Amino acid sequence: MRLFLFDIDGTLLDAHRAGYYSLVGAMQAAFGTAGNPAGYDWRGKTDPLIVRDVLRAAGIPDETIREQLPRCFETYVRLLDARLSNGHAVTVLPGIPELVRRLGRTPDAVVGILTGNVEGGANVKLKPTGLASCFRVGAFGSDDSDRRRLPAIARRRAQELVGREIPFREIVIIGDTPLDVDCARASGCVAVAVATGQHSVAELDATHPDLLFASFADVDESVRRLTEPLP
Repeated sequence: MRLFLFDIDGTLLDAHRAGYYSLVGAMQAAFGTAGNPAGYDWRGKTDPLIVRDVLRAAGIPDETIREQLPRCFETYVRLLDARLSNGHAVTVLPGIPELVRRLGRTPDAVVGILTGNVEGGANVKLKPTGLASCFRVGAFGSDDSDRRRLPAIARRRAQELVGREIPFREIVIIGDTPLDVDCARASGCVAVAVATGQHSVAELDATHPDLLFASFADVDESVRRLTEPLP
């Protein structure tokens, strides 16, 4: 049994900064400030970690952040949904629709999500793509702010779904940032990097993923490499 877990932003789709603008607006609404979000590297971080880091840097006490975090993310999901429902573009990245559907039809395979997005935000971003039903399990930033802990959560949910054990070595984590590779390595999973986000092939290659793709545009080749026997 193999479990394929896809990141969302930069891996499955490009929401053209809709998440950024919506989360900045939510922080402003919940805390009265969004600090300096443009000076923070969001790439590969979980949503709760982003909020905590940005607001701590702005001098907001940790207790206040904890108390207002639920309100912040409720506002975020509402703002994101409004933005995407109002014609803001969501671009599905090359090869992705056919790739996830073909992997889902592979014998003894489950396709899911592993993302730093909170679950509500992930659902809103996936909705315009028509792909949400392809993902049978998920682990989200709302499950844990530490991305390294998300593979175990996804694994547990997948095992409950299929009724059998899935070793970490048979979990394939697919993402577009060095932190996706780090997440896979921390759990003993297979690390797959794709340069369709904000990191180049060279930057991702420096993290030594098990597999590296410029994109998934060549679906036949992508499926072949992703489903060949594990090392």
